[in-house]
Amino acid sequence: MKRQWTIRLSATAEQDYRQILRWTAETFGRGQARTYARTLASALRDLTHGPAIAGAKIREDIGPNIHTLHVARKGHRGRHFVIFRITATGDGPVIDVLRLLHDSMDLPRHLSAGNDPDFPKSMR
Repeated sequence: MKRQWTIRLSATAEQDYRQILRWTAETFGRGQARTYARTLASALRDLTHGPAIAGAKIREDIGPNIHTLHVARKGHRGRHFVIFRITATGDGPVIDVLRLLHDSMDLPRHLSAGNDPDFPKSMR
């Protein structure tokens, strides 16, 4: 049996998550916000199988060891990317989620894990 990857969200990614759901609730209602929360959670859960899952892409154009996974997958609709890096730890493989960004955004401009004081130092 393959070992599951650990998923860690930066403080910025957690803030992105809350803001996405708040905006969705204000714009489309609480029911849609709950549905989108499940879509986002499904994408994050899929990452526990590792970065080689369908839909994940290496994005060296954004930065070294940067990957993206679009949340619109497996019949789920969505407009956000999970932006992540792979980190090796003594406890096994880890995926560090840097941001959750809308697919219309300029991803490199909004990616600044080095400015997040709560993010693991190995990510800076």
